[in-house]
Amino acid sequence: TAILIIVIAVVLVTLAFTLFKPKDPKIIPQSVTLEGFRLVVSPSITGNLSLELAVTIDNRNYGGFDYDNSTAYINYRGNLVAEAPIRKDTIRPRSKHNVSAPVIIFADRLAADGNFLNDFLAGVFNFTSSTRLQGKVNVFNIFKLKASSSSSCNITVFIQNQTADSVCTSKIRL
Repeated sequence: TAILIIVIAVVLVTLAFTLFKPKDPKIIPQSVTLEGFRLVVSPSITGNLSLELAVTIDNRNYGGFDYDNSTAYINYRGNLVAEAPIRKDTIRPRSKHNVSAPVIIFADRLAADGNFLNDFLAGVFNFTSSTRLQGKVNVFNIFKLKASSSSSCNITVFIQNQTADSVCTSKIRL
């Protein structure tokens, strides 16, 4: 009996440090789509810039990741210009999950920065987005570990050809 208990303990410890060890989810940027750009200069600067942010999260864990409601923050030259809500959801074990968030950036917030006119004339706007998802990794409904996953993206919007591009990085903390 003692040998059987030792063998089971060794197997469980080995599995805990190898197979069931929490892994970083891969966050794969799918697209940043420029949905529309409208700008009116006279009598004051008004209009908006509409983006659709989309990423795929590849959960490589043997446990699901349940995250709470969150918000994606969009900054232009260090100033907050937009927020996009992200609804709570669950990413199943060893599966991929698409997350998208619509973002509307109002031109008056952009125009508050002194570099707005130069960027507009150059035809390129550079934004940064940051998102933090907090939740739990649930392994076999036995182990529930608090986890938070964060991502940061550099977004470039090209006004002339109405396109956008992004580069993202991510981290997970358990």
